[in-house]
Amino acid sequence: MSIVSAIPSTDFPIEEQWTALEGGRVRYLRCGSGPPVIALHGLMGYSFSWRFLIPALAPSFTVFAPDSLGTGFSDRPAAMDNCQSACAERFLAFLDAMHVERADFIGSSHGGAICMRAAALAPNRVRRLVLVSPVNPWSDRGRMLGPFLSSTVISPLFRWLEPLTGVTHSAFLRRLFGDPRRIRPGTLEGYQAPFARPGGFEHGLSVLKTWGRDLADLEAALPRIAHIPTLLLWGDKDTAVNPRSAEPLRRQFRDCRLIWFEGVGHVPYEEVPDDFNRTVVAFLKS
Repeated sequence: MSIVSAIPSTDFPIEEQWTALEGGRVRYLRCGSGPPVIALHGLMGYSFSWRFLIPALAPSFTVFAPDSLGTGFSDRPAAMDNCQSACAERFLAFLDAMHVERADFIGSSHGGAICMRAAALAPNRVRRLVLVSPVNPWSDRGRMLGPFLSSTVISPLFRWLEPLTGVTHSAFLRRLFGDPRRIRPGTLEGYQAPFARPGGFEHGLSVLKTWGRDLADLEAALPRIAHIPTLLLWGDKDTAVNPRSAEPLRRQFRDCRLIWFEGVGHVPYEEVPDDFNRTVVAFLKS
């Protein structure tokens, strides 16, 4: 499935482009006109995640939605460092490649953690943060699952299952919805498409290897971004990042709004895109 054809109609052309970054090519979408917004997907996603948000932002903002190296249809360099700090540095390098000095950052799940780490590395380059159920130090689920899934016993099982990606990935995605009846036609196929290329699970496992250290480093970095206006968006049925971690994270910021989507899981931009889009646009235009 082409993500460009999957995006709802918009008056602004959607450009599918490529840029060189750290020994590989990064695929990204660009659309709209106005101040720049960088939208970063979660661990098992890619720019497809933002297909409903891009048309909503395009009339007022220029949206850049990259497939991070190792994900989506971007290159998958061998032996790439995928700890949070390395990912954050690549995120900032992407801004350099786009000639963007300062932008609003939108990040989902693991992408939310990367946005926070990038903001801590270069606070002058971010105007506002929109964090969608972001990975954070107060979610016990990630703290326990990361080391388990990346262990020497379990990770080979995922490599063995890679030929069955369609089945395993669909089951994983369904669990991210508070109500699976809200899964729209083409959603599962769209998310599965990049996994037809080898290396998708390898990338995810490499991210999980440093999970515990990354969470500790993220907690230490948060005071450096406490001044940044932030919007936290969360589904109260999230099974991936514990909703109880939202309040401790909110308290790390001096100007932070926390918005809940009732009955919604880990991906509110998929389950309730209209409500999600209105909330994000209103915050970024305020």
